[in-house]
Amino acid sequence: MKLLFVADPLASFKTYKDSTFAMMREAASRGHELLACEPQDVMWQRGGRVSAPLRAFTLTGDAYDWFKPQGEPQVSALADVDAIVMRKDPPFDSEYFYATHLLGQAEREGARVFNSPRALRDHPEKLAILEFPQFIGPTLVTRSEADIKRFHAEHRDIILKPLDGMGGMGIFRVGPDGLNLGSITETLNKGGAETVMVQKYLTEIVKGDKRILVIDGVPVPHALARIPQGSEIRGNLAVGGKGVAQPLSARDREIAEAIGPVLAKRGLLLVGLDVIGDCLTEINVTSPTGFQEITQQSGFDVAKMFVDALESALKN
Repeated sequence: MKLLFVADPLASFKTYKDSTFAMMREAASRGHELLACEPQDVMWQRGGRVSAPLRAFTLTGDAYDWFKPQGEPQVSALADVDAIVMRKDPPFDSEYFYATHLLGQAEREGARVFNSPRALRDHPEKLAILEFPQFIGPTLVTRSEADIKRFHAEHRDIILKPLDGMGGMGIFRVGPDGLNLGSITETLNKGGAETVMVQKYLTEIVKGDKRILVIDGVPVPHALARIPQGSEIRGNLAVGGKGVAQPLSARDREIAEAIGPVLAKRGLLLVGLDVIGDCLTEINVTSPTGFQEITQQSGFDVAKMFVDALESALKN
């Protein structure tokens, strides 16, 4: 089977922790052929099909010089491979958006794309939680400074974040004294030009911001709790959080088992739910991570579960 990974440059991978690499390694162990391209490589012209120069490669087993190209990239139609795995990291900017439309055209030409391009567009990672209010804490989405001040007056300790942030970027906490609330609001909402998400600060963050992976509607039995370190309020691994694998709690499983099948039916083969305490805070669909940390610490092979699900999806 030919598997095409649409991803960031292979040379930029940190293979000791990269979830896409874990997928590739598992797929290669089963004899599948690996191909790669970057979103900017994808093109379409009238009279033809969506295509890109596809690089075939093998894995070397070396931690650093980890892949070996097999000849020069060959321009091919994306619909001619067996499966396309969209693994471009955020941000979900205009170019990512356009890439989903090109991949959507490839689908119309017969390609199988995971996660579904339409589903990627329909589930922005911050706003997707609005569909599941029964699982989230007090949350506000607005451009209005007055709305934010009112929310702070009600909840006293709040988190503000941009809708297009990733890896903990642009997250602020404002406590009961309201210090710098006005300045932070102006910074995030650009004077009322951009929408902001505001949530009640959840004290359970000290125990970790849990990443729950859901594959084809089924939760991985262990979450990765990303625990803030020192004076940091963010647990994201990108800003120094410590990742600790732990079994799902009853509440974790309740959330995952309620949301997972709904999203799977929409073409989201892989989803990362972020949960703090008992509250869902984000739904990650672009490039969920945590495969290697969970596998290394718990012994549960997440990449195996993913490739099993991918192979099963291709039979349907």
